[in-house]
Amino acid sequence: MLLKRRRARAGARARYAAEHTVNWADGRFPVSEGGGLLRKAFPEHWSFLLGEIALYSFVVLLLTGVWLTLFFEPSMAEVVYDGSYEPLLGQSMSEAYRSTVDISFDVRGGLMIRQAHHWAALVFLSAIGVHLLRIFFTGAFRRPREVNWLIGVTLFVLALAEGFAGYSLPDDLLSGTGLRIAQGIMLSIPVVGTYVSMFVFGGEYPGDDVIPRLYSLHILLLPGLLLALVTLHLILVFYLKHTQWARPGRTNRNAVGKPMFPQFMTNSTGLFFMVFGVLTVLAGVAQINPIWAYGPYRPDIVSFGSQPDWYVGFLEGSLRLMPPFETTVAGHTVMWNVLVPAVVLPGVLFAVLYAYPFFERWVTGDHEEHHLCDRPRDRPVRTGLGVAAICFYAVLLLAGGNDILAHVFDVSLNLLTWVFRISLVLLPPIAFMVTKRVCLALRERERERLAEGEETGELRQTLAGGYVESHTPLDAEQRYVLRSRTEPEPLAPAAPAGEGPHVGRLRATLSEWYYGDRVDAEETESEPEPPSGELER
Repeated sequence: MLLKRRRARAGARARYAAEHTVNWADGRFPVSEGGGLLRKAFPEHWSFLLGEIALYSFVVLLLTGVWLTLFFEPSMAEVVYDGSYEPLLGQSMSEAYRSTVDISFDVRGGLMIRQAHHWAALVFLSAIGVHLLRIFFTGAFRRPREVNWLIGVTLFVLALAEGFAGYSLPDDLLSGTGLRIAQGIMLSIPVVGTYVSMFVFGGEYPGDDVIPRLYSLHILLLPGLLLALVTLHLILVFYLKHTQWARPGRTNRNAVGKPMFPQFMTNSTGLFFMVFGVLTVLAGVAQINPIWAYGPYRPDIVSFGSQPDWYVGFLEGSLRLMPPFETTVAGHTVMWNVLVPAVVLPGVLFAVLYAYPFFERWVTGDHEEHHLCDRPRDRPVRTGLGVAAICFYAVLLLAGGNDILAHVFDVSLNLLTWVFRISLVLLPPIAFMVTKRVCLALRERERERLAEGEETGELRQTLAGGYVESHTPLDAEQRYVLRSRTEPEPLAPAAPAGEGPHVGRLRATLSEWYYGDRVDAEETESEPEPPSGELER
């Protein structure tokens, strides 16, 4: 009895302390208002984890990056190496390179942290890229998420700049070659190119200021912008309803899934530790960027088979494929073979990414809110454009290693370059047409399944003596998913108010191109209730 009374008193004191703490916090913070946030529904699907992988890779980047700043010396002052790596003893190098070698060999755990940082950077950029592809192919960039799409593309651009800046900091022969190429790109800009190069490098190449300036960008400005945009991106994800795949009970007016606390937070925390663990294992067993093997940078030397990280490989490929072409205007030489592939082409590519949600809305006339994900096959033109863009990028990426490919497969480098040039022109439109036909064929097949049912493989003989295959009806969930897609109508040729006749005809033509090929399904079924065990918001 005495023990029970003590337990009761202890429980009462604990309840009083908890209530007092909550009341104290609620008087100073929006604690009670956060209860609804903790019950926010998050739909479940493996593709939704791509953004979380990017987020947690960014967290690993921040943690490892802060540790590396304690030992890195961002200086281009010349020193003589006297560390523990014997092949470099007595060689002249910059302090930036020597400190990186010291981190790798003389700081306990330094090499592992360096490699974890590098692997995290690659995974971060890869996850952002694949996440953007998921958003594009499922139409999750449409209203009300256009701003989040713009933020995502900006994050990708900043991540590219951050990756290149960090890749260049060790001042080794490979990264120095990349900086040399970057300086050539700056010089190709008409009129102001020389001034841009002098400003960035602090004088004639290689100057003395580029590493300290890149260091400031890499650890302060770019991470600050990335952190701010990631925070804004997450706030908008919370504020707007999460997209979801069409299933019974899931509509454009709700979000069905697991509550944020405790299910979603538990799963997300487990994913963080998985990402952290995989990056740690990669850092321990997979060598990356062995700068001691490249040696310190010297402007008069270029290492054989120099290849940048994959995310700037498309720029390398575009430079290698562009034929030599230059003109002189008013005493200024315009290097088109550098300006077009390295300045104009990336600018056009990212301008298209920024503008696409608004272009599609203008072409299709679709101003409705969309919270259900499109299946890629249900938007053949958009899917075809995405696949064509991927093929375009893949050709440039492969062309960035044409010398390695020619050496490994013992083929002519000149022949391989022309193959890539022709592929860059022909492969994207072929990929678009094939992808569009495949999407339409898949939709036609689904219409047949709705009408006839699923094939069973069983044959029966008819009274006339022939044989027919028996079919079984699709289950309710499959029928709902197949019937839930909408088939927009192409816009009428008439121009809206305030729009010229020529613009109206162009808009109608593009709309017919988008939605002219149609495979209509049956009418959408009534909306069933969400499955049990899931939260609806």
